[in-house]
Amino acid sequence: MEAFYGLLHGFQVAIFPENLLAALIGAALGTAVGVLPGLGPLGGAALILPFTYAMSPTAAIIMIAGIYYGGMYGGSTTSVLLNVPGETASVVTTLDGYPLAQKGRAGPTLFIMAVGSAIAAFISLILVTLWSPWLARFGLNFGPAEFFAVMTCGLIVLSRVSGGNLVSNLFPLMIGIAAGTIGQEAVSSVARFTFGYFPLIAGLELTAIAIGLFGIAEILRLIENPGSTPRVMSIRVRDMLPSREEWRRSWGPWGRGSIIGFIFGLLPGPSAALSSYASYQVEKKVAKGRDEMGKGAIEGVAGPEAANNAAATAGMIPVLSLGLPFSATLALILAALMIHGIQPGPLLPTQHPDIFWGVVASMFVGNIMLLVLNIPMIGIWVSMLRVPSWLLGAFVLVIATVGTYSVRHNIVDVYVLAGAAGVGYLFHKFGFSLAPLILGFILGPEIEKHLRQGLFLSRGDLSYFVERPIAAWLWGITIAVLIGVLILRFVRRDMSRKFEALELED
Repeated sequence: MEAFYGLLHGFQVAIFPENLLAALIGAALGTAVGVLPGLGPLGGAALILPFTYAMSPTAAIIMIAGIYYGGMYGGSTTSVLLNVPGETASVVTTLDGYPLAQKGRAGPTLFIMAVGSAIAAFISLILVTLWSPWLARFGLNFGPAEFFAVMTCGLIVLSRVSGGNLVSNLFPLMIGIAAGTIGQEAVSSVARFTFGYFPLIAGLELTAIAIGLFGIAEILRLIENPGSTPRVMSIRVRDMLPSREEWRRSWGPWGRGSIIGFIFGLLPGPSAALSSYASYQVEKKVAKGRDEMGKGAIEGVAGPEAANNAAATAGMIPVLSLGLPFSATLALILAALMIHGIQPGPLLPTQHPDIFWGVVASMFVGNIMLLVLNIPMIGIWVSMLRVPSWLLGAFVLVIATVGTYSVRHNIVDVYVLAGAAGVGYLFHKFGFSLAPLILGFILGPEIEKHLRQGLFLSRGDLSYFVERPIAAWLWGITIAVLIGVLILRFVRRDMSRKFEALELED
């Protein structure tokens, strides 16, 4: 009943005009940036971040969350129409979405995606509502040792399970943590790593780094490979209604994908992408149309789309309840909370119920808005695919520069924006992951704060950080995960060698 009353309070907050408008703008912008190849929800959230500073904390988080789950749907539109995923979670959708479009079923496929995304979000949100009070009560046992463990272990595990090799993840992570130490230290007020340059006393601005790494760098890559203006088929609203058979074959994948996505959303790593792949593999085993998978089966679209949207929704639990983001976009939501002076974590539902339950309820409202927006306005979203890359790049550059400067009215932030854009572009060229960098920059100062608090309470005794039960369990799980990843790598390497040997014998 506690969760039910909390959700009712959340709906009272969510229907406030400012919050309704924030949800509408977030859903619309999320769909738009998801449709545009190369930008994605992460770049969109980074660009909009400075404009949320003048808003209330609740409206700001509602808008960025809307961009996040709106981008999941928008990225799948290009997967179906152009065979080009708008973001990584939509890669699996190309396997059956584009063949369905080639068969003349693009409209019904997009309709199934929109409805399935909404259903998955609702199922995931119900589970979020039921889980959150338990997590809040559990989180009351957290102190400096537990917060230090969960943040440090989260960064370590995320850097190992998010793909790529050790260097491509840990090197950006260390750079992000180091960048977070620039400026005046919070406890002793000592200036660190400013090199005598006074404007750096205030530290680096998160907005400039986020927009540069994910917004401007994406545009640079898009302009570098402009290609030709895509030819997109025209889709009319009246042609989008699925057949009875397509409806019947979608219900099972929607349910299975929702559960799979919710589970993956609670785990470190690229949950949306992993859950969509896992859902696709499940459908290949159990779907009625499994023989058509890869050739244009509606199950191959319905299941993965439900999974990635459920994962996006469930990913809000670790951010709000533990203050631990498992993706770069969720890290921006965490940053927005901290910028507004709100400390995310186990006490958030009790200390700031308006924000916690208001954001959860707004996701119900936002997904309804998303469903209403996506079906009648499909023609507008399709037309956006015809925008030339040079025009899009110029528009984003102007918005990014103005938005960055408007935060602190400091020209140094514009220089940081340009530097971060260069770093993001080069890191992508050399195969480095960008998500660990921004996560390190945001969580690094928090890890340092909890470390110093723990050392103060224990009078310098480092055993304090592993003696408390929850912290000990977290460190144990982290070590087990790292060992498991290492063993899995050796097993895969051994298997590949055996296959190569068999091929040579043949």
